[in-house]
This record gives sequence, C-alpha cells and structure tokens, in this order.
Amino acid sequence: MPYYQHPSAIVDDGAQIGEDSRVWHFVHVCSGARIGRGVSLGQNVFVGNRVVIRDHCKVQNNVSVYDNVTLEEGVFCGPSMVFTNVYNPRSLIERKDQYRDTLVKKGATLGANCTIVCGVTIGEYAFVGAGAVINKDVPAYALMVGVPARQIGWMSQFGEQLDLPLKGEREVTCPNSGARYVLTGNSLIKVDVCK
Repeated sequence: MPYYQHPSAIVDDGAQIGEDSRVWHFVHVCSGARIGRGVSLGQNVFVGNRVVIRDHCKVQNNVSVYDNVTLEEGVFCGPSMVFTNVYNPRSLIERKDQYRDTLVKKGATLGANCTIVCGVTIGEYAFVGAGAVINKDVPAYALMVGVPARQIGWMSQFGEQLDLPLKGEREVTCPNSGARYVLTGNSLIKVDVCK
C-alpha cells in the first residue's frame, strides 16, 4: 500500500488514494473517492463517493467531505469545518438528484468550524476565517469572516494579510515572500516573485 492507513480506518474497495497520503484514526473513505498524493485525512474524517481531493490537501479532524465537493491542490480544511451538498434538505424528501457542486480552488484555507453552503466556488488562496458561513462565491485571495461571511481584506499565498483596500487600483509586495500583487477593481492577482 503506497499510503498509510491506521488500523481503525475504513477504505472501501475502489477508492483511489495517492502515495504518501495518511489516513488516520476512524476515517471512512467511500469507494468512489479520488484522493491525490501527500494528502492528510485527520481523525474521524468522512469522504463521500463523488469527491475529488487533489495532492497535498490537509483535512483536519471531524470533517465530512460530502458528494460533489472538489478540493484542488493544497487546500486546508480546518478542524470541524462543514460542507453541505443539498441547499434545502428535508428528512422526508429525497433530494439526492439536487446535489450542488462545491469547488475549492488551489491553496485555499477553510478555517475551523466554518460552513461552506453548497454550490459555491472558493477562489485560489482565499482564506475563510474560523466560524464563517460562506453562502456565495469567494474571489481568489479574499479574506472572509462572519455570518454570513463578508470580505474584510486580501491574503497572500504565504498566508499573510496584505495592506490593500477591498477595491481600487493598487500594488503591494508580500513582506514575507517578496511576491508582488496587483489589485484592479475588486480582483487581486499575483504578478511575480521579487526574491
């Protein structure tokens, strides 16, 4: 087996798990899941059938990654954060044909106890604060907090808040990495690395 699986974990036949991944205590990975290389699934994680988790993601303890969720490379899911896949669930009404896709793009951070309401896209390197509730798309590099979440700033790929307004025309350099970012209107892009 090219990955580590704790004896208490259950990996159903057919699940794909890349090399150097770690499947810790009491994890359940369903048969249709596709998990990349170098992924860490913390204690008590559940991974559904129609889930894609790309390389080098970290899914912390007590997270359920339900059907129709895709995590691109390097996504961090904090402890006990929540995904959903039905927008208006009812116990007495079957809605499995109404699952909404959720996409979390490369390098994004989802803080502890946050909730991601299904059907949204979270942009590259966005940062969702602990306890926030995301119910709409999140721009790349955006810093989101609150219930419902609102944008309060911008984050670098390094994970540091950048000194920028929410909108405008500005350029800034990350003091830790030297990477240069350009704000145009209400979108931020990384343009190069200075050092």
